[in-house]
Amino acid sequence: MIEVLLVVHLMIALALVIVVLLQRSEGGGLGIGGGGGGGGMGGFMSARGTANLLTRSTAILAACFFGTSILLAILAETNTRGSIADQVPVSSEPAIPTGPAAPVSE
Repeated sequence: MIEVLLVVHLMIALALVIVVLLQRSEGGGLGIGGGGGGGGMGGFMSARGTANLLTRSTAILAACFFGTSILLAILAETNTRGSIADQVPVSSEPAIPTGPAAPVSE
């Protein structure tokens, strides 16, 4: 169950990255965003329609990403077998005490 949900989570994350990178930059601080014309998506939709589609798909993918993250956290918590410290083997014989180290003379 966790493995399937993890694969779905990774596919959603990849799709979210792609959709965010497809969006047009609104900043012009470096001179790389802004104008340029064109209808976007090869003339299939107007610039505003493309922006609305990408914004909605980003919101939907983000909600799915958060949902799968919460589900994975819940499933990981229910499948725990205790602390890692509980898995350390314990020796049955006591440690042999040693005295302090002798000082080094020069």
